[in-house]
Amino acid sequence: MLYVCLATRNNAQSIGLLLWKLRKVFQEFPREYHILVADDASTDGSGELLETYQRALPLTLVRHREPRGLASALEGLFRDALTRSDRPKRDCVATIPADFSYSPGVLPDLIRRFESGADVIVGESALERHALGMRVVARSAPWLLRPGIVLPGLHDLLSGVVLIRLVTLKRCLPESEALLVTDGIPARAELLARAASSARQIAAVPVEPRERVNGGTSPEGPLSLAFSLFRAGRTVRIPRPETDVQR
Repeated sequence: MLYVCLATRNNAQSIGLLLWKLRKVFQEFPREYHILVADDASTDGSGELLETYQRALPLTLVRHREPRGLASALEGLFRDALTRSDRPKRDCVATIPADFSYSPGVLPDLIRRFESGADVIVGESALERHALGMRVVARSAPWLLRPGIVLPGLHDLLSGVVLIRLVTLKRCLPESEALLVTDGIPARAELLARAASSARQIAAVPVEPRERVNGGTSPEGPLSLAFSLFRAGRTVRIPRPETDVQR
């Protein structure tokens, strides 16, 4: 089973398109899947829109009355997936930004690498497709995130496109503490680092942004994001992976 985890806040303009594209992808690339969505206190009608999709898709919706942030929303979905699965060595979770900055059409390539044995598969975007400021930040992220987050061999830590074997996620998910202590886009890098530290095999696959993006759902500009990444690298201390990245 593949659990597609979507954390959304005020993505009414994109979330419906994203869900229908997911449906089309799995019609053409049949796999057992379930969509887990956390609506993080949206105020633009996203929650009501998502409720209509529960009748047409294998979708479970969790609605938050108060904003919790990307990291907390995703962690809740991960714990839900682990509770649902009785085959954590064969099941996995995938995340993709809810703003449709990446098409779900990238998922089959990640799934193929998972079926070939990888525990963590990272979607690496073509950074030249980003606006100049965000491109500079994305290229600088591995340096900005030191010394707490070090992922040798990975070039893009911020895409938010990742697939993780559930048993790998379970190894690094605390029972009574939060998995992620950062939030927003830095949490994407933290999630990769925590999962990679428990992985036996890590793979990276190229993914194309749908358009020039400015950091997904984050309201941060390039300079603000750079400072957030810098702080994250000095807030957490995650062991670096013991395995090389395969391409």
